[in-house]
Amino acid sequence: MNTEHSPIPVAWPIPRVGIIGVGNMGGAMAARLLSQDYLVAVHDIDAQREAQAVALGAMACPTPAGLAASSDVVIVAVVDAAQTEAVLFGPHGAAHALPPGSAVMLCPTIAPADTERFVRELASRGIGWFDAPMSGGPERARDGSMSLMLACEHATLDRHRALVETLSSKVFHLGERPGDGARTKLVNNLLAGINLAGAAEALALASRMGLNLPRTLAVIEQSSGQSWIGSDRLRRALQGDYLPRAHASLLNKDTHLALGMAHAAGADTPIGEQAAAVFAQACERGLAGMDDAIVFELLRRRERG
Repeated sequence: MNTEHSPIPVAWPIPRVGIIGVGNMGGAMAARLLSQDYLVAVHDIDAQREAQAVALGAMACPTPAGLAASSDVVIVAVVDAAQTEAVLFGPHGAAHALPPGSAVMLCPTIAPADTERFVRELASRGIGWFDAPMSGGPERARDGSMSLMLACEHATLDRHRALVETLSSKVFHLGERPGDGARTKLVNNLLAGINLAGAAEALALASRMGLNLPRTLAVIEQSSGQSWIGSDRLRRALQGDYLPRAHASLLNKDTHLALGMAHAAGADTPIGEQAAAVFAQACERGLAGMDDAIVFELLRRRERG
């Protein structure tokens, strides 16, 4: 279900929302909710990230459990499954303080099996759940136009529909099976990795051929080779802008998670394997903390020999 054209007014009282992990995406979601008058609590291991959210009106909490105690819904926006498990079920985890009837939104890109495991544990405690990977980047998260790929029970979505639609104008309810959000996100991110690696390789070839790169990219953007991620990343790359919006390490993680999912399903993904190898090489060369657009430089240097 795409709810882009069916906004539902926020009901009163507005739910209290806690966000664990206020980095690029979590911080942007916090800013979005605060701009819509939600009460937002935040927790992050990075004090500077917390301070940025507090400056916008959020309340900082020293532990995930402390955050959960003042929240009706907890959004988990950390990096991976290990961090997710720690902030939910660790010694000071949010799940220990959430009452039955509350809900957790799982936004990290993780393996479907991990999502299923977390959902089982939450459900055993009477806590509602959203398998809710997101896509679109910080700018879209900040203005509420990112995509949310939701697997959740219909009753949970109905109860929190206003919050979901405040976060995203592109909500896709994929069904009630836990892990289907994660599966869909990994399929999407494998294609994103393929598209970005392919676009970077093509523009590196254009460089080798002595073509004007901005003009070449303009042609691609109006022709059959266009992709959203290629345009977004390569525009920045041509300006030498590698300030990380999405670290290269994330597409390395996500493409390899997708390959693992494919292998478990008995699927062959040779193009995906080649794309994943590009992001792995970027990380091996010390570029993991750069924006994933850095693969253009990596491939251009390879073209130069």
